[in-house]
Amino acid sequence: MKKSILIMALIICTTAFSQTDVATEKRIQGLIKKMTLKEKVSLLHGNSKFYVSEIKRLGIPEWALSDGPHGVRAEMNRDNWNYAGRTDDAVTCFPPGTAMAATWNLDLATKRGYVLGEEARFRKKDVLLGPGINIIRSPLCGRNFEYLSEDPYLISQFAVSYIKALQSKDVAASVKHYAANNQEDNRFSIDVTMSDRALHEIYLPGFKAAVMDGHVLTVMAAYNKFRGEFCTENILLGRTILRDSYKFDGVLMSDWNAVHSTDNAALAGLDLEMGTEKTNYNDWFFADPLIKSVEQGRLKESLVNEKVANILRVMIKTKVLDPETREKGNINTKEHQQVAYQSAVESIVLLKNENNVLPLQMNAVKSVAIIGDNATRKHCSGGLSSEIKPLYEITPLEAITTKFGKQLQINYAQGYNKQSTPGEGSNKGQLNTDFVDWKLIDEAVEQAKKSDVAIIFAGLNHDFDSESFDRVHMRLPYGQETLIHEVAKVNPKTIVVIIAGSPLELSGIQSRVPSIVWAWYGGMEAGNAVVDVLSGKEFPSGKLPITLPISINQMPDHALGNYPGRNLKVNYEEDIFVGYRWFDTKGIESLYPFGFGLSYTSFNIANITADKKVFNQNEVITVKCTIKNSGKSDGAEVVQLYASQTLSSVLRPKKELKAFQKVFLKAGEEKTVELKVNVKDLAFYDEKTSSWKVESGEFVLHLGTSVKDIVGSVSVRVN
Repeated sequence: MKKSILIMALIICTTAFSQTDVATEKRIQGLIKKMTLKEKVSLLHGNSKFYVSEIKRLGIPEWALSDGPHGVRAEMNRDNWNYAGRTDDAVTCFPPGTAMAATWNLDLATKRGYVLGEEARFRKKDVLLGPGINIIRSPLCGRNFEYLSEDPYLISQFAVSYIKALQSKDVAASVKHYAANNQEDNRFSIDVTMSDRALHEIYLPGFKAAVMDGHVLTVMAAYNKFRGEFCTENILLGRTILRDSYKFDGVLMSDWNAVHSTDNAALAGLDLEMGTEKTNYNDWFFADPLIKSVEQGRLKESLVNEKVANILRVMIKTKVLDPETREKGNINTKEHQQVAYQSAVESIVLLKNENNVLPLQMNAVKSVAIIGDNATRKHCSGGLSSEIKPLYEITPLEAITTKFGKQLQINYAQGYNKQSTPGEGSNKGQLNTDFVDWKLIDEAVEQAKKSDVAIIFAGLNHDFDSESFDRVHMRLPYGQETLIHEVAKVNPKTIVVIIAGSPLELSGIQSRVPSIVWAWYGGMEAGNAVVDVLSGKEFPSGKLPITLPISINQMPDHALGNYPGRNLKVNYEEDIFVGYRWFDTKGIESLYPFGFGLSYTSFNIANITADKKVFNQNEVITVKCTIKNSGKSDGAEVVQLYASQTLSSVLRPKKELKAFQKVFLKAGEEKTVELKVNVKDLAFYDEKTSSWKVESGEFVLHLGTSVKDIVGSVSVRVN
């Protein structure tokens, strides 16, 4: 009886969905029939920097887009890149992409999506441009801080959670940048080539998951070329993969000023052209030239109708055409700020903690030296298109002064000089960044001498982590390594806090200090989060979503001489061996491996079992284990499951991430954890058949706390 009721319920739900879908498509076609060609084309290009024209007589309002992977960007002028100077556009600012991934907590990605959706709606935005999910291939890429990880599975999981939550608030997400936009240098013209395996196994899974699992409503095409064609006019990317394989029926839009043709882009599936430089919007490729192409017979009007339908479909799904039923939104609530705070806390990665220097016993500390420009620098307003105007931003010095200023002596020193940064453009962040200001170092040493503890806030800023250019090296800039060496000589309790969104070479300081903490860019609550972790009010639980090498020469793209390319061409010769896949398979020791992060407590993982030994290709493998907090304080551990194939007809990575779960445990508490892996996700992309293939044979499932720290494994057989 129960089974038949369930079947009937499923039939009713499916029928209701189909009817709604039919009604939506009927509504779309009804609107299109009422439009002139000029009205149709007006929906396919911007009428200003971030808006698409209304068709007032048909009840279609102006469509509002906004930058915003980690906060809704401040209001811009319509026809230039200056800010409008409004006083009502301050918002909640979250830690950027790498920090989000470092939490390894999908619940936080969901909560972030809800908050951004609510704030976008309050600001009357219809499309939020994010998340950015390009693979972190080169450690020097200027936009690494916006992206998530070097691992496609981790990226996919976070993207789906973020997108679903955001779009539940009647705001369309725009997953970007599709595809292979893995460097900023020469981004407008670089031509990327790679194997089909690399494309499908590494660079596309995040986009595939965003479309097929997250049901993302818009996709942003990248600036670069792929296999000789710009991404905005690439048939393989836009039609064959996105439309035909992934069944995407939303809007494929351009990055700003990324369109180079009318006919080719239209045929390749592009729907919406957005831009930067031209102020006569009727001159854009998808404006008057598109009308002309139809009138002269080069393009069919049915192709224009297809694009208009995609636009209207997204509008209807986000209730743009039904404003009375739409989410109204909210902004800058205490709940929003708490999610931003928790996101910053859980992103913090404890890399080193000799002799349990951390957490600091604040009752026993009488004085602390706070050193470094990053102790006072605010980062939310940097990075170009990811710039956020936060309601407030707490720096580390502000936080420690507010929380402990009455009970201990705080001795601040700037430590290094940021003024050596040159001007704008491709040379920004490249000159004089190794300059050592000995006057500032001497001042820092004096403050460290007279303090019980020295905390150096080092790392990068948005003169390095930024859209439009890449870094030229991985070293700590501004003479910071020298600063750290000198301070550590006079104070054995020197803690280094790294503020950065991209990999850095830390081997020069690794043995010099007892404790290293990676705090990313922490958003509006950055200072509160890092001080609370250092003082023990909160515990560190972040894990690296990237590999930190000993030197840049270990990185595959640099080791093989394939960054940033030659003659505006770059070949991804490392193939599928990106990030930890390269280090692990080649047996190269990194400084800190992917997935790594220490805690203030200890954990025991035991009793690792699979639910059975033999599986067919349509089944799900369940791996169980017990995890116990064996220490004296509360904490959280991320149980990570990696898979490997014992024998394969193709070269495969030694291990690949396939599941993870963040587990919170009180001191002494024990839990059972279940991790599930679809057998089909053990596949590789078979270039001979252009399809995914799971070979019969033995697979080993490894459980650990990083890709290198494996605590146990189980073998299964796939038939």
